[in-house]
Amino acid sequence: MAERERAGGTGRLPAALAWLVLLLGLWLWGSGLTEVRTEVSAPAAGDIAALGRPTEVRLPPALRPLGTARPQRIDLPAAGVQAPVVARGLDRTGALDTPPYDQPGVVAWYAAGVAPGAAGTALMAGHVDTDTRPAVFHALATVRPGDTVRVARDDGAVAEFTVDDVDVLPRDRFDARRAYGARVPGRAELRLVTCGGTFDRRSGSYTANVVVSAYLTGRTG
Repeated sequence: MAERERAGGTGRLPAALAWLVLLLGLWLWGSGLTEVRTEVSAPAAGDIAALGRPTEVRLPPALRPLGTARPQRIDLPAAGVQAPVVARGLDRTGALDTPPYDQPGVVAWYAAGVAPGAAGTALMAGHVDTDTRPAVFHALATVRPGDTVRVARDDGAVAEFTVDDVDVLPRDRFDARRAYGARVPGRAELRLVTCGGTFDRRSGSYTANVVVSAYLTGRTG
């Protein structure tokens, strides 16, 4: 998600309206209508379709959702991610306002939506690269079902999620409901999103989005 830095979009909206606006904005973003920096020269490490997924992975049962608390940090060892989390809103186009380019190691959380660990689908996004170097979610496409995501919250708890799916969704056939909708009603779920596929110089955008789906399976603290 190497997109142009944008201003605004941090105000909170009523939950239902915010979710509808977010879905529309993310559909537009996933369809490639939001440009990325044209200086990026290397393809994103995002296309895992040809690699396949493990055929037999034992996944743990879901844990009852936690209460609401703000995320402070995310750890995803399989992708080498240890990053602070910042609350973001929507930009002027209705898409998630990602961190500025001078903060490539920061992950954005959609603060008008669900908190990680609470019931529903929490959304986090990060850049795959900048115009000069890899960013926080550069290796997100290497994650596999069964991998662990930990989110430290400001209530002292660490919510532990287990990855159950990794999608690379082409932008020309982007399915917003599959990307951001709940997989199992009532669970606490988490989506991690970045750009993927390859960088198309003609359009100035990536060809796909990497979407990692996880659900709450444990907590400490």
